[in-house]
Amino acid sequence: MSTASNGAKEPHGPLAGIRIIDLTSMLSGPWATMILADQGADVIKVEEPRQGDHTRSYGNRRNGFSASFLNLNRNKRSVAIDLKTPQGVDLVKRLAAGADVLVQNFRPGVVERLGLDEATIRKCAPGIVYVSINGFGETGPYAHKPVYDPIVQAFSGLTTVQAGSDQQRPRLIRTVLPDKLTAVTAAQAIAAALVGRLKTGRGQHVRLSMLDAVLAFLWASDMGAQTYVGEKVNQRTAASFIDLIYETRDGFMTAAVMTNKEWAALTRALERPDWLEDQRFTTPALRDQNIDARLQMTQDVLKTRTTEEWLERLETEGVPCAPVLTRDQVIAHPQILASGILIESDHPVAGRLRQTRTAARFETPTVLRYGAPRLGEHNGEVFAELGLSETEIATLRSQGICG
Repeated sequence: MSTASNGAKEPHGPLAGIRIIDLTSMLSGPWATMILADQGADVIKVEEPRQGDHTRSYGNRRNGFSASFLNLNRNKRSVAIDLKTPQGVDLVKRLAAGADVLVQNFRPGVVERLGLDEATIRKCAPGIVYVSINGFGETGPYAHKPVYDPIVQAFSGLTTVQAGSDQQRPRLIRTVLPDKLTAVTAAQAIAAALVGRLKTGRGQHVRLSMLDAVLAFLWASDMGAQTYVGEKVNQRTAASFIDLIYETRDGFMTAAVMTNKEWAALTRALERPDWLEDQRFTTPALRDQNIDARLQMTQDVLKTRTTEEWLERLETEGVPCAPVLTRDQVIAHPQILASGILIESDHPVAGRLRQTRTAARFETPTVLRYGAPRLGEHNGEVFAELGLSETEIATLRSQGICG
């Protein structure tokens, strides 16, 4: 992703020409729409006029902008509209009429009370892709519960997976994985719905819950005991109680082997040829069955040399391995710098920023058109595109309908 100054409007990226009305706040919705904005979509972020998206008030701030808001809302235009007023709802309907996608992450029932539900929006935008993101889904005893990331981690079984066993104390993953995973799933689903519309001419209602996103994510690798109906996997072999972070003489590293070839390479690098004769480790299935013993043996050896020494030995033998990096080490590592994933730009208010570019790279290049917007920064611009006069915009502002 190359950079451009705030206000650059030239079409860039594969989604150039797609307009998205973003009624979401917090993390999963805003990150989903930012992924699409980074890929060229024109995302109009609709915010509450008095304080805007809640992440605007988070800590780690500079010049009134939180890092969280900056990292979730670049390449968007912000309009401040009071959705609790009929005039505000009418403005959103008018925006939707010229849009390809509308995304909302209110709790089930809220958009109906606001008058912005899918059926109502479709009357003024028949072909729109309407997207609903929520915590637990639209039905069931938990459908109307308030939801944050730790709630879904606990309820989905993710904390038990992280612990390694049902018998161990559950552990949170120390990043908001359900929120982020829901965002990525939503962005992909929106793109799929847009492709579907090209084929059928019909926009559809895309529904996604954080719980569904996490369960689908976990199933392939972490729900083996629940895959075969009527069968159980012994909990002793369900997962390892030891993770793949090893202590060395001077730090930490990771190494992972799956195939027989990699296992043999590990024994050479660690100078333990006797492990090849150990009947517990002669096949991938046996190595998995005896994973705790295998990992503990590996750990005992790795403590005897430095990280650098082990990395050199393991890389020579072709064993997948890497050092454990701190966050400050990550941004300075030659591989990270060579990848081009980190970009720097100048935000007109928050100053010089370091962020990641969009992860996927396209032949139609993506561009940082503008940084995260000030609350209501694009009111005049967007409302003028709707055909409102300066007098009408001023009236809306004086009535508190827009910020």
